[in-house]
Amino acid sequence: MDRTTAVGLAAGLLALIGGFLLEGGHLEGLVEYTALLIVFGGTFAAVTVSFPWTKLRGIPDALRFAFRLETRHPAELVDQLVEMATVARREGVLALERQALDHPDPFLRSGLLMVVDGTDPELTRQIMELEMDAAEQHRQQQAAIFEAAGGYAPTMGIIGTVMGLIHVLGNLEDPGALGPSIAVAFTATLYGVASANILYLPLAMKIKSRQEEQALVLEMLVEGVLAVQAGHNPQLIRKKLSSYLPFQPESPRSRGEREDADAAQA
Repeated sequence: MDRTTAVGLAAGLLALIGGFLLEGGHLEGLVEYTALLIVFGGTFAAVTVSFPWTKLRGIPDALRFAFRLETRHPAELVDQLVEMATVARREGVLALERQALDHPDPFLRSGLLMVVDGTDPELTRQIMELEMDAAEQHRQQQAAIFEAAGGYAPTMGIIGTVMGLIHVLGNLEDPGALGPSIAVAFTATLYGVASANILYLPLAMKIKSRQEEQALVLEMLVEGVLAVQAGHNPQLIRKKLSSYLPFQPESPRSRGEREDADAAQA
């Protein structure tokens, strides 16, 4: 699980509730079931109208994508591609068939199998890039659902507040009850604005951010597969693919050991 997502959501809620309590408020004052129904029910309805079922049923997958840790480890993938390049140079690309079939990453597995089958390099690139574009569009559509919810929720909050004020103004016989009634009415606005800025919009941004990271890894895999197919030197492949990795300082000793190992493999 990606702790930053869970910690961020929890910290946002605690900050709002904690600030309210520090100002002398009472926790029960934040609980208003009518406002909950209007804001969250109205937001759900608006999102349901806005998107077809084929996209809405992907919400659980989008949440898993936002909360789970990335299963692709770029540095490990680079090591695997360098190892495959060494095998391909020594024994030919057909020797990679078993590794390709057993590899857990579906994108890399698909690319390697095209290489083993002798697919033209340009066609291999085109197919892999089409798969990249499809994955990006899929995640962008998932993020759009949460962005839409983030836009609808504050409006639903205002609607709930207006409805509450209508009820208050229609019952002016008891002036002493006006204050609490108005406070209850504005709870709907709180729900709408808070849910949009702590839940929906941050989740949409997280999905987009994770997709950008994933796209960079997929681009690295495309270049790696094509380099293996072209029979490039494994050491040069490592240097090329390392440019896609986050910057991590490397000591002269570890750099020398790595280069010696690559030279031995080549």
